[in-house]
Amino acid sequence: MFIPLHDANTLKHIKVQWVTLALIALNIAVWLLTSLESEQAAQATTVGLGYIPAIAFGHAMLAQGLEIVPEPLTYLTYAFVHTGFWHLAGNMIFLWVFGDNVEDAMGHLRFLIFYLVCAAAGALCHGLLTMTSEAPLVGASGAVSGVVAAYVMLHPRVRVWVLVFFRVPLPLPAFVPLLLWIGQQFFMLAIAPDGDVSWGAHVGGILAGAFLILVLRRPGVPLFDRQIVTPRAVRNDPGAGPAIAAGTDGRTAQRFPWGRR
Repeated sequence: MFIPLHDANTLKHIKVQWVTLALIALNIAVWLLTSLESEQAAQATTVGLGYIPAIAFGHAMLAQGLEIVPEPLTYLTYAFVHTGFWHLAGNMIFLWVFGDNVEDAMGHLRFLIFYLVCAAAGALCHGLLTMTSEAPLVGASGAVSGVVAAYVMLHPRVRVWVLVFFRVPLPLPAFVPLLLWIGQQFFMLAIAPDGDVSWGAHVGGILAGAFLILVLRRPGVPLFDRQIVTPRAVRNDPGAGPAIAAGTDGRTAQRFPWGRR
């Protein structure tokens, strides 16, 4: 439906989103290491770190030598394994755009706990819907879905630049694309529960994120902000070039969302 590009939501409580950056770096590192392996070794990594419902619910066992971590840990490790560049890129773009403000609302440690619990909730929901499946579930989309749910509950009116249908860049209030995206996950779960995409993991992450933001956000951090924030200029220089135009208040405003202040 869309690709998020940038939001104009500045950090209020932390200087740097260290946990978000570390999670992105770890996901990229695991993907790079897996990409360097032979096809057989990469498949073994997917099986050994992925979440397999049939094993989690006692309907099957891994062959000897394939287990990399104890089975309970696969509720988390699956979220750091991706099967291809675009699989990785899609999840990391969402985490990059929306993760910093959710981390800001919680603090570093609480956000890390939040992310991991959303990942586990995604795996659990997927497993409950496909208990006998022997296909490994991999990818950060369950955890990232929780981040999206938390963001739209915190900042529904913040304007987000999105690339609609991979072609048209538009600045929209966050609730427009994000609620459409969340609705799509529930709709696809209803009509295609056994497809190649685990809509159940997405829904599990969304439900966990919506609940956890209620209890993990900092004291005093409000839900459902009411102010619409428009993208701001990185520089306040009237002569900076065609990307800068005069705003209604006499200051300069940037037409395109390159960077944040």
